[in-house]
Amino acid sequence: MSHPSLIIRSTLMARKLQTPLALFCLFYIALFSGSKAGVICVYWGQNGTEGSLADACATGNYGIVNIAFLVIFGSGQTPQMNLAGHCNTTTNGCTGLSYDIRACQNQGIKVMLSIGGPAGSYFLSSADDARSVAKYLWNNFLYGESSSRPLGDAVLDGIDFYIKGSTNQHWDELSRALSAFSQQKKVYLTASPECPFPDAWLKGALDTGLFDYVWVHFYNNKPCEYSGNADNLKNSWNQWNTIQAGQIFLGLPAAPVGGSGYMPPNILTNEVLPSIKKSSKYGGVMLWTWTSDKDYSSAIKNSVSESLRPHYISFNNMVCKL
Repeated sequence: MSHPSLIIRSTLMARKLQTPLALFCLFYIALFSGSKAGVICVYWGQNGTEGSLADACATGNYGIVNIAFLVIFGSGQTPQMNLAGHCNTTTNGCTGLSYDIRACQNQGIKVMLSIGGPAGSYFLSSADDARSVAKYLWNNFLYGESSSRPLGDAVLDGIDFYIKGSTNQHWDELSRALSAFSQQKKVYLTASPECPFPDAWLKGALDTGLFDYVWVHFYNNKPCEYSGNADNLKNSWNQWNTIQAGQIFLGLPAAPVGGSGYMPPNILTNEVLPSIKKSSKYGGVMLWTWTSDKDYSSAIKNSVSESLRPHYISFNNMVCKL
C-alpha cells in the first residue's frame, strides 16, 4: 500500500506538470486563434463569352460571386446594368439569371450586386438621393418588391461598392440607408477600394464601420502591389486591417493580362498567405475576374481556406488538443 505522503507528492508533481502544459496550450491557442479559414470571391459579368453565373459557381472554388455592374444610377438617372453581352439589360432580358443566382445560393455561395465599375455614370447628389438609390436597390435586387426586377425574382445577398470615380460624397449615406434595411433582412455590404490607404472614393463609406467584407485591390497600384517583392503589399495589408470592417480580402488579378500586380500562385500560397492569414480580419482572396481565372482559384483554394492553427501541440511528452 502506498504511503499517503507519496500519493500527495505525486499529485503535486502532476499538478506542476499540468500547469505549464495548460499555460503552453493557452499561449498557442491565443497565438493561432486569429488564423481563420478564408474563401475566394470572384467578379462575374464583364465578358459575354465567359460562361454562365451557374457555371462559375459549379466550379466549387468560390464562396462569394459579385455580379458586375450596375453602371448607371443616382441623380435622377434611370438605373441601368451592363453585363457585357450576357443578356440584354435594357429590355428586361436578364430575368433568367434568377435561376443561376438561386443555383449559386443553394450551394452556400453568396451573390452580390456590384454597383459602379471602372466606367459608368453614377453620382449621388445628396443624402436624399442616396436614400432613394438604397430604396431602389432594396426593391429591385434585394428583399423588396418591384414589377421590374432586372435580374428576376431571385433575392441577392447584398451590395458591393465598386466606386472608382465621379464623387466621394454621400456613399456613407448610401451605406447607412442599405444597412437600415438589415433590420428586416440581412443585407451584406461589401467594398472594393484601391490599396493606397485610405481609398480616395470610399473612405467616408468605410468609416461608417458597416461593411462586412472589404476586398482591397492590390493590383494596378504600383505603391502597394506585388512586383517581385511583397513587402509593400504586406505593409499596405497591415494598414487596411486597421479599418472597422468585418473581414478584409486580398484582391488580385487571376491572370497576367492587362494592368500590373499579378502574383504567381506559388508566391501567394508560400510567401504571402502565411503572413496575412495571421490577421484576425483575414477573409480570403478576391479575384478579378472569372474570365481570367483559368486555374488560379484551383491552385490557391486549399491554401486560402486552410487555417494555420495546428490540431495538436506536443509539450513535455504530453499533447494538448486545440
